[in-house]
Amino acid sequence: MNSNFNFLNSIGEVSEELFKELQSISVFRRIPSGTQIVKLHEVPTKVYLIVSGVVRCYLCTESGKEFNKSFYIATAFMGSLTALVKRTPSAFVFESITDIEAFEIDYYKLMELHKRSNALKTLYSRVLEKVYMQYEKRLVDLISLDATGRYLELRKQNPNIDDLISQYHIASYLGITPVQLSRIRKKTRAH
Repeated sequence: MNSNFNFLNSIGEVSEELFKELQSISVFRRIPSGTQIVKLHEVPTKVYLIVSGVVRCYLCTESGKEFNKSFYIATAFMGSLTALVKRTPSAFVFESITDIEAFEIDYYKLMELHKRSNALKTLYSRVLEKVYMQYEKRLVDLISLDATGRYLELRKQNPNIDDLISQYHIASYLGITPVQLSRIRKKTRAH
């Protein structure tokens, strides 16, 4: 059986018929590293299921400083949800930081299908629940953990994170400098 079919069924019940409909509104894409998949102030129309590789979502200040908000690693759904729902420009940039493979899904066709399919409503709801719980955990970690704790939690969630993502991007995600991250790594390896 198709691994993507199995993945979707691990979230909610997806019939073969619904899976075929989802495939009909999806395009498999190979996206090279460094590609801005969603640009700042662009009104997006797509969501993605990351099959392989890493995407970062970041905010860029007026001075040009970047702050990583999140990383998307296979298998994860990715998109600028607020911009999609409101049909407004994205406040974030989504950029591949490795070569990625992903299914690009037309969000508005997905929502049309969503209106007709209870199974898709359940799947969509479960994906949103998962995304919200991850977001809530990230907020709790930012508030309650020091930089070392945040780094250890990130490594717990993604054990090979140091091999996937540059020190610069990890440091930005943690809200620290690369030098601070280097010290934390050195300290945590000593224990």
